[in-house]
Amino acid sequence: QVQLVESGGGLVQAGGSLKLSCAASGRPLSNYVMGWFRQALGKEREIVAATDRHGGNAYYPDSVKGRFTISRDNAKNTVYLQMNSLKPEDTAVYYCAARFTAFTAPIFTTAMEYSVWGQGTQVTVSS
Repeated sequence: QVQLVESGGGLVQAGGSLKLSCAASGRPLSNYVMGWFRQALGKEREIVAATDRHGGNAYYPDSVKGRFTISRDNAKNTVYLQMNSLKPEDTAVYYCAARFTAFTAPIFTTAMEYSVWGQGTQVTVSS
């Protein structure tokens, strides 16, 4: 089973940027569809980005579309989330998640479809 460790969170002012990293170990990341989720205090976990096994396709909800970019470097076993134009409502714990798949095409967009999770990294956006 792959293990995931997120990093790169922190405190940033509104309008600023952060880049999160998710380092995988244990298995080649190229076998996994990857997603980034967030959970704000008192709210349900929600997806912010997902990409297929090779990074050719991505999914973003409307709330982050045009501001967030997911990318992956399978050679480095790492997935990234570039977050620009951050807003106070982006404040949350951010998690990366993985789902093993033998197929190239799918992107999974719900939390229940992912089987492996990192421990999360806090992102706080001040107004």
